[in-house]
Amino acid sequence: MAPEAATAWQPATVVHVSRETDRAKTFRLRPERPATHLAGQHYVVRLTAPDGYTASRSYSIASAPDGSAEFDLTVERLDDGEVSTFLHDVVEPGDELEVRGPIGGWFVWDGTTPALLIGGGSGVVPLMSMLRLARARGDDLVRLVVSVRSPDDLYYADELPGPETTVVYTRRNAPGVPRPAGRLRASDLPLDAGRPATAYVCGSAGFANAATDLLIEAGLPAADIRVERFGPS
Repeated sequence: MAPEAATAWQPATVVHVSRETDRAKTFRLRPERPATHLAGQHYVVRLTAPDGYTASRSYSIASAPDGSAEFDLTVERLDDGEVSTFLHDVVEPGDELEVRGPIGGWFVWDGTTPALLIGGGSGVVPLMSMLRLARARGDDLVRLVVSVRSPDDLYYADELPGPETTVVYTRRNAPGVPRPAGRLRASDLPLDAGRPATAYVCGSAGFANAATDLLIEAGLPAADIRVERFGPS
């Protein structure tokens, strides 16, 4: 899709809805004009009321770039979120949404260089697109660290953890996890001095700042750290 086309709104059909946690769902969409996205990009979803009032929010793409005509958006339900509450409480397969994208050119992974992915809570969504791309290619370029409060808060629990993935629980551990529950530490980051990597950090502002500080303290140059912060709209 040309850059100008990515800025145009278009209809997209909801083909599947799955639950990730009590407060998160994944929506698989088939746009009228399919486009190949990059791992780390996002779409904007817009709702329009009968009186013409509109509300729109950006949601990261969770699915890998695989040439499919469909893509996945994982959405956390925010109690005061106009768009997220509608998606969670009203939208069903067969419904049509208005979307614009794919968007983003900086927080993306091209699938060819080593990458360290660090996500806090819902910040794992764009990183999951990167991990799924690496797994589909069968390479060993990606390491993922996910920080969540408890096992109940872990997105994509049927795929995580894995051989290239570490899950850090900050409040309540999963059974059999030896690491005591607690905040992310430098020792949790799989940095290898002989394997330079670009770090992709995604989460709340507080999490992103703390994770960035840990990376810099561990010796990763700031120029090799890309950050995407999630926050209330």
